[in-house]
Amino acid sequence: MSIDAQANLRTLRDVLRFAVTRFSEAGVFFGHGQADAFDEAAFLVMRSLRLPLERLDVFLGAYLTHGEINTLLQQIDLRVKKRLPAAYILKEAWLQGLKFYVDERVIVPRSFIGELLRDQLQPWIADPDGALDVLDLCTGSGCLAVLAAEVFAAARIDAVDLSADALAVAQKNVEDYQLQGRVRLVQSDLFAAVAPRRYDLIVCNPPYVPDASMQRLPQEYQHEPDLALAGGSDGMKVIKRLLREARGHLKRGGLLVVEVGGERATVEKHFGAIPMTWLTTTAGDDMVFLCRQDELP
Repeated sequence: MSIDAQANLRTLRDVLRFAVTRFSEAGVFFGHGQADAFDEAAFLVMRSLRLPLERLDVFLGAYLTHGEINTLLQQIDLRVKKRLPAAYILKEAWLQGLKFYVDERVIVPRSFIGELLRDQLQPWIADPDGALDVLDLCTGSGCLAVLAAEVFAAARIDAVDLSADALAVAQKNVEDYQLQGRVRLVQSDLFAAVAPRRYDLIVCNPPYVPDASMQRLPQEYQHEPDLALAGGSDGMKVIKRLLREARGHLKRGGLLVVEVGGERATVEKHFGAIPMTWLTTTAGDDMVFLCRQDELP
């Protein structure tokens, strides 16, 4: 930590400017919710101080205590020197306006399925206010399960993950939103522990990064659990099983929604015979596909 920085930083604006410069000079990677050095610095500084990010302009001139400045400088150092994602430093991530606890046991929430859930998967879900049975496979932090419970008010949700560590994080998030009565956490290798239950909707953000790409990931991603990222030689290891098994776990007319991180070409190469609808997200129409129960193998 720079003694010179400690001596010369006074206001929130000072620390924010310092953080933007450090992040830009160090070339840190922004892939966990923030677009650039300014957004990353604003998120880290404002949320570390427990201030609302949307009111940044109100607090720019606020003087900070020596303790607050020291804490922020330590966090900026962690971000730059260790390449820790800001979400892990703060133990906090946001998805579609909801706050989630996160740590290195789970990937940082960033699923584009969240956008689709926020819109109640319209027009694909005929009765979003009905008593839907929903399955969130590879739930990680539980963020999609919690979001599904928030937008489908009468839904019952099973949230499944192979990792007991991830489910411990998901449990905290489910409890934080007081959803213990509606979200059931299950340790399972895909469908193994939830058979023979059938669902109206299955959502899944599986590991899909090919082995060769795993070796080239920025350092920030290397802090995340391999189990949640690595998709095998072509990235399709879990997705192949999912598409092979999903039909038997969906109700008649049920939907499967899967995120594949821009691997559309690979998906279509392997599964071109399966009718798929590619859904539009803010990242385009290569990220998430939808299949109907009766069209699955």
